[in-house]
Parts: sequence; structure tokens; C-alpha cells
Amino acid sequence: MDRKVAKERASRRRVPEESSETKPAGLAEQMQQFLRRNLNWFLVAGFVLLLLQDIFGTHGVLAMRRTQLQAREVQKEINRLNEENHKLQNRVDHLKTDPATLEGIARDEMHLKRPGELVFPIAPTGSAPANPKPSNPSKNP
Repeated sequence: MDRKVAKERASRRRVPEESSETKPAGLAEQMQQFLRRNLNWFLVAGFVLLLLQDIFGTHGVLAMRRTQLQAREVQKEINRLNEENHKLQNRVDHLKTDPATLEGIARDEMHLKRPGELVFPIAPTGSAPANPKPSNPSKNP
């Protein structure tokens, strides 16, 4: 039994001696240990941040989707303007080459007539009231 007690006392003595002999870890060593222990968490956090940037960032998925929608709207507007331009070009061609078109415009918009023609203007129905009201009712007796 004495041997066991002596060994225990010796081991107790050695432990404090060893701890007093070892130098406290420096800041660099502590940082390395911290990084080794938490490397997986740092990798996961970095991956999550990259994923969020890819989805919500300036050039992310949502911004790309919004840009595609704007491009479709602009393309629709371009198509509409091209159709309008084509119609106007056809009208210009008709005005340059078709005398009937020019005559129609002269009669309808400029109220012109040929020599010897009589024009009877007809008021559109429903737009003018049957009994017109006086413009200033206070002057009427």
C-alpha cells in the first residue's frame, strides 16, 4: 500500500511541475486552436453568406429575374412602336401615290369641295340638344 500512496504523491507532484514548466500558449497559438475548433462553423457561415449574395445581391437571381421582366416589357414596346411605324409608313406611301386618299383628307378634314358641288353639312344626332338653353339665364325677362 505504501507503494501506491507514494506513486500517487509522486504523480501529484509531477502534474504541478509539468504545468509550471509549460509556457502559456501565445495569442497566435490560441488563434490557431480557435480556428481549428470552429473551422466548420466558419465554412458554413461563409457558404450561407455567399448563397444569400447569389440570391439577393446586386447581380443575384432576383435581380436577374427583374431585369428579364424589364427586357420583355421593353421588347413589347419596341414591337408596338415598330407596328405603329409600319402603319405610318403605309399612310405616307398612300398619301404620296393614291389621289383618292388625298381627296378624302381634303374633303373630311379641310372641308373642301370640287367646283360645282354643293355641300350640305348635317349635325350628328344625339350630340346637340333639341332645345338649346340660353347661355346667360339672368338676362332673360
